[in-house]
Amino acid sequence: MTITELSLRLILSFIVLLTFTRLMGRKEISQMTFFNFVSAIALGTLGASLAIDPTLSVRNGLVALAGWSLFTILMGYWDLKSKSFRNLVEGTPRVVVRKGEVLEGELRKLRLDIDALNVLLRKKNVFSIADVDYAIMETDGTLSVMKKEGKQAVTKSDRLNPSFTTSHVIPIPTALIEDGKIIDKNIEALPIDVQWLNQQLNTKGIHTLSDVFYAEMQKDGTLHVDRYDDTVH
Repeated sequence: MTITELSLRLILSFIVLLTFTRLMGRKEISQMTFFNFVSAIALGTLGASLAIDPTLSVRNGLVALAGWSLFTILMGYWDLKSKSFRNLVEGTPRVVVRKGEVLEGELRKLRLDIDALNVLLRKKNVFSIADVDYAIMETDGTLSVMKKEGKQAVTKSDRLNPSFTTSHVIPIPTALIEDGKIIDKNIEALPIDVQWLNQQLNTKGIHTLSDVFYAEMQKDGTLHVDRYDDTVH
């Protein structure tokens, strides 16, 4: 392949990809659902093949791009017309936190662990699961969060409950138990010990760590506990 032919293929590939992408609509870019992800990869591969693969003729490359683009447009049309088809292709939003309780069964279906969930919550300026009224994983992979009423941002004046000295301050809620296991480094970083943690669990009627999916120390010194859902544990 000569430099001239390569340059022409590159220019043609760019123009064709840009044209077909605009025809497919902005959803292909703004909402990366499962189908959009597959479609974008396929288009990129076909466009690259058209640009640099000398064994692929320009005609066949254009036919392949046009055919895939037409297929994507038709899928988008069916997506608009049929909710059941849309649910089949793109999936449905899933509630992962309800009233401060993590729905671990939904997390498992989404292949999402508690650490990843906390990362997504922090990106929404939510540092405690206990502050969440509802959290919904959307079909494009984003997390929508509705906080409980009356929850305010963490301030430097927030202090521990009277069981601790007022000289201690917890800047953000801290995880103490995940998947039934104590996080030792977090315990050591706080003015508490395992004995205190066990006492707090006992007051909530929990006598076995394996019954706890997630527990975190709140900024006021209280303990928020999320038990395992019996249906999935």
